[in-house]
Amino acid sequence: MLEHYFPNLSPAQLALFQQLEPLYREWNGKINVISRQDIDNLMERHVLHSLAIPKKFMFKPGAEVLDLGTGGGFPGIPLAIFFPEVQFTLVDGTGKKITVVREVAQALGLSNVTALHSRAEDLKMPHAFDFVVSRAVAPLDSLQAWSRRLIKKKHVHSYPNGVIALKGGNINTEIAALAGHGKRYTEIFPIQNFFAEPFFEEKWVVYVQA
Repeated sequence: MLEHYFPNLSPAQLALFQQLEPLYREWNGKINVISRQDIDNLMERHVLHSLAIPKKFMFKPGAEVLDLGTGGGFPGIPLAIFFPEVQFTLVDGTGKKITVVREVAQALGLSNVTALHSRAEDLKMPHAFDFVVSRAVAPLDSLQAWSRRLIKKKHVHSYPNGVIALKGGNINTEIAALAGHGKRYTEIFPIQNFFAEPFFEEKWVVYVQA
């Protein structure tokens, strides 16, 4: 599946991706962080879904990306494998989920992953980030409000720094609500344009400029 959509992945990257399912099955047996249905479809519903982001956004080496509400490590862990020269900070308010993230990252040898136990609104960081990524965590206006203070002012990517969110269903209401927080440049990318699996119908990558 991954080789089909990302033919330029290295053998080392593919080997890391192949380790994800057994690792998550093992940890899910101890700490339930992924539903039974989803663990049986991990590569499609979690890994490939996370990799919809690099279908549109390529982070430069040295970039710093914050994954807010990472849960068990999505999209942050797959992105860290895909972008080995980018630093990822994965944050979640549930301690047991961050435990799983730390253990998976350590098992894979992902030195570009830092995992923190914190709620998004309480997060205190010594530095800012190029992008904030998130998957099905909160409405866009909340994500934007939490992220604004955490995003660097200096832009070095083709897209200005901002929020990149994986969303599902009808997102028009969320887009409209952003207007109440000041006019923000927004783009929406249907994931079914990237991946043919039926799971990705009505799923989107949404970009909101900081």
